[in-house]
Amino acid sequence: MKLNRLKTGIFTVLAFFALTLNAQDKRPLVTIDGEDITVDEFMYVYKKNNVQGEVVDKKSINEYLDLFINFKLKVKEAEETGLDTVKSLNDELAGYRKQLAEPYFVDESIIDELLAEAFERKKVDLRASHILIRVGPNAMPADTLAAYEKAMEARNRIEKGEDFAVVAADVSEDPSARERQNPRGGNPIPGNGGDLGYFTVFDMVYPFETGAYNTLIGDVSMPVRSDFGYHLIKVTDRIPAQGSMEVAHLFLKIPENSTPADSANIKSRIDSLYQRIQNGEDFKDLVKEYSDDKGSAGRGGMLPKFEVNRMVPQFIQAISHLSDSGDISTPVLTSYGWHIIQLKSKTGIPKFEDVKEELKKRLKKDKRSQKSTEIIVSDIKKEYGFKEHDKALQTVYAIMDSSIYKGKWKMPEGEVLGDAVCTIGDKSYTQKDLAEYIQEHQAIGSNEKFNEYVNKEFKEFGDEKCKEYEDGNLERKYPEFKAIMKEYHDGILLFELTNQKIWSYAGQDSVGLHKYYDEHKSEFKWDTRLDATIYTVKDTSYVDQVRTLAADGLSSDEILAQVNNDSLTVVFVESKKFQKGDNDIIDSIKWKKGISKNFKKKGNTVFVVAHKKLAPQNKTFEEARGLITAGYQEYLEKEWIKELRAKYPVVIHEEVLTTLAE
Repeated sequence: MKLNRLKTGIFTVLAFFALTLNAQDKRPLVTIDGEDITVDEFMYVYKKNNVQGEVVDKKSINEYLDLFINFKLKVKEAEETGLDTVKSLNDELAGYRKQLAEPYFVDESIIDELLAEAFERKKVDLRASHILIRVGPNAMPADTLAAYEKAMEARNRIEKGEDFAVVAADVSEDPSARERQNPRGGNPIPGNGGDLGYFTVFDMVYPFETGAYNTLIGDVSMPVRSDFGYHLIKVTDRIPAQGSMEVAHLFLKIPENSTPADSANIKSRIDSLYQRIQNGEDFKDLVKEYSDDKGSAGRGGMLPKFEVNRMVPQFIQAISHLSDSGDISTPVLTSYGWHIIQLKSKTGIPKFEDVKEELKKRLKKDKRSQKSTEIIVSDIKKEYGFKEHDKALQTVYAIMDSSIYKGKWKMPEGEVLGDAVCTIGDKSYTQKDLAEYIQEHQAIGSNEKFNEYVNKEFKEFGDEKCKEYEDGNLERKYPEFKAIMKEYHDGILLFELTNQKIWSYAGQDSVGLHKYYDEHKSEFKWDTRLDATIYTVKDTSYVDQVRTLAADGLSSDEILAQVNNDSLTVVFVESKKFQKGDNDIIDSIKWKKGISKNFKKKGNTVFVVAHKKLAPQNKTFEEARGLITAGYQEYLEKEWIKELRAKYPVVIHEEVLTTLAE
């Protein structure tokens, strides 16, 4: 079964029978087989779906109560026949419950805040440097403290006047900070002193991004923790968002091992080319003749579109000073050589409407989207008094071995693992529970320590158990959730039983259908009809020919054979017995034998050959099958309700009912 089945089959019925969330009147209105149904349950549904603010009257109350009782009787029968124990139906209900519970574990206000935050950050491009001191996200407290203290030592050196880049090259565990061997040979790769270039929202991990956007230009942040470790962040530039950029460049390469004289010569050449451009020479012509970037030279120096995190910072910094298409930069030196840049376009600071959907998609994929769940889990832990028992984890650390790196670790047999690792509310989870969770989910990095891995799994295990505990309390805490689950429960049962007793049964009961038809033939009649053929001629040069052939008494098949051929179809026909309302042209002509005048319709010529007018007559079984099936289903439903009312005693408490329309 699928959700759309519920929407089409159940909710048309359930619209009448939603349960009240704000009970006020607990008096029993109806008792079905000993089970009381209160006034508030009935009146909430009645007012919501029936009167819509109108005055309550006795007649509508009585009519609606009759429908309500019929519904309750069907659900009662479904439960009595054991449908509520059928695994497939319970699995279906569990699937719906999982979907319905999801919103209770997402705080939409947090998502909205993150979206607004992302948009504000997208208005600004940052350039920053960092120093990284590595420590795993689940490291032991001692290791975490040691990494933090190392980061603070580096920060103190900078605060005392040492250059950030020098300290980064000395202590940063990001290898790009210092000079390193070129894997392709040649000159070593120079270090960047921690310079990460320009970036914008979603280009960096969220904690780093937040630390950078919260740091002023020239300042060095306090240590910022990410999954990689602790970062010291120095923001070196903050510019309006450049967005997507398209530029052309003229490039002069500085060869490896060039002398100062070589560099000076290249600088002189780029300055000369820049002056020639300023004097009016064509940028494209100079690019084709002089640029060392042969890949782009044939395109007038055009580069593929890019964003700030895709180019070296000197390049981005130069572009940030260009505003109009065609603007030319002064010569720019990068680690590759000298450039003269011509701006073609840049999108700049975006409008919210233009980037909203993109930001939403990025947000869902980004780790920051977990913030909403993290806050909710934190609230759950506070509400139910979640406690971790760190000492019990020591035993779990000890039973880990190297087989876990291959995904083949198994919990040791005979190990006593009965101590609680965490508790929430009235539930306690043991070392064995955690070990079984690890055995099922084992996926450890090759360099990850056992204790760090156990800590990570323990956090995920604890969060999962907290959500499970809250999930088990949703019906108790949220009346609206309890109500909708009741609707789904009753709806699934009702659909299944009605399908068995009425819908599918009626379609398959050939004897019953024919008997119903024989007993109700007079109800299935054709109105007065016209036996006619409609001719539609696409080419006006064939109209007279087709009309003549029709007037001569040729059949439609004979006319089609004469006029149409394999390569040309100019005539289309529709022959049937038409009722009023079937066709607008048929409705407009006189219903007597003969040929109508020509009509124009959608560029074609249309006329009608009326064969004869048919008096009202009974429909055959096959002609009326759909109506017969619907009528038979209605009959079965009425008979079923009679059986249910005889089977389950229904008592309407008249003394209560009379008070409802007062």
